[in-house]
Amino acid sequence: RQSPAAQAAELPHRLLRHPGELTREWSIGVRKPYVAPFQLFLIANVIFFAVQSLTGEIVFSSPLDSHLHHQDWSELAQSLLAGRLQAKHLSIEAYAPMFDSAVALNAKSLIGLMAVPFTLLLPLAFWRVNRPFMTHVTFALHLYTFLLLLFSMGMLAAKLAALSGFGGLESFVVDKALSIANLSACIWYIYRAMGPVYAASGIRRMLQAIALSLAVAAIVLGYRFGLFIVTLYST
Repeated sequence: RQSPAAQAAELPHRLLRHPGELTREWSIGVRKPYVAPFQLFLIANVIFFAVQSLTGEIVFSSPLDSHLHHQDWSELAQSLLAGRLQAKHLSIEAYAPMFDSAVALNAKSLIGLMAVPFTLLLPLAFWRVNRPFMTHVTFALHLYTFLLLLFSMGMLAAKLAALSGFGGLESFVVDKALSIANLSACIWYIYRAMGPVYAASGIRRMLQAIALSLAVAAIVLGYRFGLFIVTLYST
């Protein structure tokens, strides 16, 4: 039997070469060769935040300035912040470092919450297929494990782009290029994984993969906005 370290080293290979196979085997009771889904997610979580620290690129824990000026909800964020600063009798200069420190901690501790709404979508998307709820949970955890590894590679690519003079994630071109690449990879993973897990096939399989990937994108945006709200009213 392989050690946990050896299993962790094979994680990218298993997820990339055989999407859905880990989910299917875990769901039918194959346990010994594999790390549990939540443990895999935690390993990917550690890798993700290590790469973020190494590169300085930020995916989830956007600083206050980004929320105020570079997000779709910036106008709302400015209004909410004004009320919060007035209630706390603080200036934005004094408050911003508090927010930035807290949002980084919240991003690490709450990141698993992204899998919850996606898990709840799966029984609706595959209502015709009789699968235990834990199969949906496992599918979601494996997907978000894949996504954290994907985002890690994206941060490395953004850092290389920055070193090459193209700018990192703060660059519109780099950010949009990586967003399209991430969405495409998500569609590919879900499409491939739906076969072994849900016996999906045909044009319906592709449409479901696209719809679920768009749901993932919406959940990521919702998570970033949720981090802003949680951090704003807890600091």
